Amino acid sequence: MTFDVDVDRGAVSLALRTRGLEMPWNRVLAAVAGPAHAATALGPWYPEEFQAECVETIPESQDCTTFVFRRLDGAPLAFRAGQYLNIDFPVDGEDAEPVSRSYSLSSAPTSPWTFAVTVRRDPAGRVSSWAHATIRPGMILDMLGPVGAFHLPDYDRRARYLFLAAGSGITPIMSMIRTIHSLPGQADVCLLYHGSSPDRFAFVDELDFLEKADFRIRVVYSLGDRERPEGWGARVGRISAEMIDAVAPDANGRQVYACGPQGYLEQVLDCLPAVGVDDTSVFVENFTGDSATRREYAAELAAATEFAEDLQVAAEESTEHQGAVLDVYDLAADLPELAHVEPTVAVDAEASAPVPRTPDAPEGERRVVGAGALTMSFLRSGLDVRIDPEQNILQAARASGVRIGANCQEGMCGSCKIVKLEGDVDMHHQGGIRAREIAAGKFLPCCSTAVTDLVIDA
Repeated sequence: MTFDVDVDRGAVSLALRTRGLEMPWNRVLAAVAGPAHAATALGPWYPEEFQAECVETIPESQDCTTFVFRRLDGAPLAFRAGQYLNIDFPVDGEDAEPVSRSYSLSSAPTSPWTFAVTVRRDPAGRVSSWAHATIRPGMILDMLGPVGAFHLPDYDRRARYLFLAAGSGITPIMSMIRTIHSLPGQADVCLLYHGSSPDRFAFVDELDFLEKADFRIRVVYSLGDRERPEGWGARVGRISAEMIDAVAPDANGRQVYACGPQGYLEQVLDCLPAVGVDDTSVFVENFTGDSATRREYAAELAAATEFAEDLQVAAEESTEHQGAVLDVYDLAADLPELAHVEPTVAVDAEASAPVPRTPDAPEGERRVVGAGALTMSFLRSGLDVRIDPEQNILQAARASGVRIGANCQEGMCGSCKIVKLEGDVDMHHQGGIRAREIAAGKFLPCCSTAVTDLVIDA
C-alpha cells in the first residue's frame, strides 16, 4: 500500500523500533521510586473539580461542534483517552441551579494544556441546544473529571485495535485515534464509523488526513441501513458480522472499543462472537457498570489515594526549596488541590444551608417495609424502609418501591443524586457528585450505605 504524502521517516523508524504503545506518563511514573514533582501532574489518577474557560469553538459537522477549553488554574488536564467530564451548564442563568451533563473528551491527553469536548446538537435537547447557541470563547464553566473506565491502556505491547463508532460515539474514539497518532510505537488501528447521512460524520477531514499521514490508521465509513446516495463511495449497511469480517478479517486478534447508541451497541455485542472476538477483548462505552469496569475503576481510585498523598508531600518539599529563590511565585498557592479525591471547594452560605425538612406524612399513612436495624424515611413516597448498614441504599429503595432514576449505578454518572435531610451515609463515589453538592445535603444512593437513620427527600 502506498500513500501520496510525505512521511517523516525518522518518526516511522522510531515507531518501528518502539514495541507497542506506551502513554507518556507511564514511563515517568515507573522510572522513579517516589513522586517526580511537576511531571506527575500528567498522571491521570482521579477526578477533581476545576473551572475551565472556552478558548475556541470548531464546527465539525452539520450538527456537531467541538468546544476547546483550558483550566483557569493553569494546570494541564490529565486524563486517559476515552474518558469523559461532568460539566455544569448554567442553562437557566447564573443564579439558578446548573444542569449537569457528561461529555466525552475528544482531544488527546498528550496535548493536555487545552482539551476539547464535542457536542452533537439535539433539537429536543435542553443542554446541547443551549451549548451550541451560547458557549463562546471566554465563557467559564465548572467541571469535574476525568471520569470513566473506557480508555486505552497505559501500556499495550501489541496495540492492535478495532474501533466501532456510531453517531456521537465517535467522540471518545477520536480521542484514542489522536492519541495513537501522537505517539511513537507499533500499532494497527481500524475504525468502522457509522453515520445517518453523509453530512453528519464528524472529524471527516481530520480522519482522512490521519489515514493518509499515519500508516497505522485505517478508516471505513458506512451509512447504515439506507439507500446509497449519489456520490457516496463508502459502505452502506448496519453493523453486522459480515461487515466486521470484511473490514477487519483479523478482528479476533484485536482489542475492540465500541461506542454509540444503545441499539447499535447491542448489535455490536451480538456480532463480535460470530467473528471470534472473546468478551475479554471487548470494551463498550455505556453506563451499565459491569464487573470488569468496577474492578478497574476501584483499582485506579485506590492507587490514586496513595499516590495523591505522596504527591502532596512532594509539592510541600518543592515549595520549601523554591520559596527562598522565587519570592514572586507561591507554588503552594497555585498548585491544584491534589490531596483528596473529593477536593474542598468554596461553598456559599445559601448552598450550604440545611435543606428545610418537609413535614412527615400524617400518622397511619406511612408504610413500613423491610427488617433492618436502621430506618430510611422517604418523605414524598410516604414510605419507611428498614435497612441494615451493609445494604446498598439504592437497591433497598428500589426493592421497596421507591422510584429513583439511575444509570451507571457505580457513582460515576450522578443520575441518582438525591437530597438527604437527616442522618449520615457512607458514600464511595467515583466522580459523580461535587463537594458543594455534598455540603448541601445531596448524595448518591447507588454507592452509599446508611450509617444512621435517614430522612430522604424522595
